[in-house]
Amino acid sequence: MPGGLISLGIFPIVFLVVLLYILASAIRVLKEYERAVIFRLGRLVGGKGPGLILLIPFIDQMVRVSLRIVAMDVPTQDVITKDNVSVKVNAVIYFRVVNPESAIVEVEDFLYATSQIAQTTLRSVLGQSDLDELLAEREEINRKLQRIIDDHTDPWGVKVTVVEVKHVDLPVEMQRAMARQAEAEREKRAKIIHAEGELQASEKLSQAARIMAAEPITIQLRYLQTLTEIGTEKNSTIIFPLPIDLIASLTNRRAESS
Repeated sequence: MPGGLISLGIFPIVFLVVLLYILASAIRVLKEYERAVIFRLGRLVGGKGPGLILLIPFIDQMVRVSLRIVAMDVPTQDVITKDNVSVKVNAVIYFRVVNPESAIVEVEDFLYATSQIAQTTLRSVLGQSDLDELLAEREEINRKLQRIIDDHTDPWGVKVTVVEVKHVDLPVEMQRAMARQAEAEREKRAKIIHAEGELQASEKLSQAARIMAAEPITIQLRYLQTLTEIGTEKNSTIIFPLPIDLIASLTNRRAESS
């Protein structure tokens, strides 16, 4: 009798534990950014969530899928550009799941698959570009990468929003060559600016010469102004030639007065 009483006392406890386990396996709570893909006896039922959802114990299986944007680093890739320059390039890709059912059913691991397609596309697109295009037209290359990767991941229910090439590692020899090219470009610009300044100065001098030729008195006034400027300097002795035109002008005026 005592053993039977103990068995009868344990049975409700076991039943309660089994009931709690069934309820725990049947109730799921999903966050706002989560969705549940439900399989019933292996067949796809659909997506549910967010909030509280109920499953049939031992019959339904649930796979959680996050809808938040994922930022994934694309590992450094060795790329040979169109003009046969070997560079190392890495990038970052931003994507999110827009169709949870396709992300689970159509591909085994959408994160790994997206990473692999991003690496192969990065090598393919950059291999079709020259080094100058890679360095100068970064935005256009980013848009091209985003468009191609998004076309590949669209059947998986994955939307690629942004692809950014982060760093381009050039060989040391190429860096030196580019530095010499940049220095030569700066010297060329400096010479062009200097030549343009000389041209403008010569035009102004030519214009001043024509004005002085039309009015000879301006030469004398300029001469006197130069004497005044020299006189302000701290010099003990100044030898300055006297223009004949000025002497002739003074002589003519004296003769006229006589």
